[in-house]
Amino acid sequence: MKICLTIPALFLCIHTLVPASPVRLGADRVFEAPYFEWIRGKQVGLITNSTSLNSESKSTVDLLEDHPEVTLIALFAPEHGLLGKTPAGEKFSSFGNVHSLYGDTLSPTSEMLRQVEVLIYDIQDVGARFYTYISTMYLSMKAAAENGIPFIVLDRTNPIDGTRVEGPVLIQGKESFVGIHPLPIRYGMTPGELAHLFNQENGLGCELKVVPLSGWSREQWYDQTELRWVPPSPNMLTLTTASLYPGFCLIEGTNLSEGRGTAKPFQFIGAPWLDHQQLAERLSRLSLPGVRFHLQTRVPSSSKYQNELCRGLEMEVLDRNLMQPLVALLHLLSEVGKLHPEKLTFKKDLFDRLAGNSWIREALQQERPVAEILDRWKIRLQEFKAKREQYLLY
Repeated sequence: MKICLTIPALFLCIHTLVPASPVRLGADRVFEAPYFEWIRGKQVGLITNSTSLNSESKSTVDLLEDHPEVTLIALFAPEHGLLGKTPAGEKFSSFGNVHSLYGDTLSPTSEMLRQVEVLIYDIQDVGARFYTYISTMYLSMKAAAENGIPFIVLDRTNPIDGTRVEGPVLIQGKESFVGIHPLPIRYGMTPGELAHLFNQENGLGCELKVVPLSGWSREQWYDQTELRWVPPSPNMLTLTTASLYPGFCLIEGTNLSEGRGTAKPFQFIGAPWLDHQQLAERLSRLSLPGVRFHLQTRVPSSSKYQNELCRGLEMEVLDRNLMQPLVALLHLLSEVGKLHPEKLTFKKDLFDRLAGNSWIREALQQERPVAEILDRWKIRLQEFKAKREQYLLY
């Protein structure tokens, strides 16, 4: 039974037509030979949200729903829900043929998959290990394998480019929903490439197929593709936010505000107790490449320090190809720790889950040099880069 009566209406408010992009997505190409044979005549389940649009901003839900040779029978929504508007960490329930993968379960159950003959994943990622959509993909691949269902990834670009690989590789024992696999924080891969890596490196035994991109080069950022940016979550408002996120997400694991509840999440950091003037001066002397820090005060409407005046800094990206967001973040935390050793605190478990280890936090608390932290992750990062090469599709 189709679900056309309710689902397309959910997407009417989020897509308007824009000129076609030279980059063609998996969502464009799945209706072409040979890829369409993978879904022709099948009962399809789709893992989706508001980012599931083709290059003409048409909803993948609508495209599958309207095709006479496909039966779309179920939708599966990741964190932030079907419309990408549910706040971070807030669970939501299934309804009808729309199944929550961020509620009672993080993975499709056998009952959810009972009539599904092929499971499709089509969600725009942001290129950072702790963004949970790739964990949803991993767990859904595992569930598909366990239930003997083919899994198809409609590939999408890495919005912060597919060349840069940065940060510590997650260590064994720190796996979680914000770190499902030993990846560096910035892994420089598309969802389709990651799916191949997950399947092979973890022995998932998934019958995996990827509908590839065309017209995309690894060096391209999202705004160079002519594709329309749709915020994949409530606080991922712009590509600039996404470019900073691989570093400044770690602020969540401290008692500094990461800018949630302001107009500049992950671009503004602050606290009522922060001496932002001295902090700005210290960071300015470091001349960190590609980024500049501006004095700013904001009053968050939600999250940390709700309705309190926060003195802080706003990050301006001068050159995104030079900026290293994690390096900038470590210098910022190092300087805050020196300025306010009695005020800066870490949410130990959360920070370590995001970092993928405990030694970064411990080094910062011990006021170890940032250069020492950077040096420690080099060997495992190089090992990952070598392994990554065999899974690249572009």
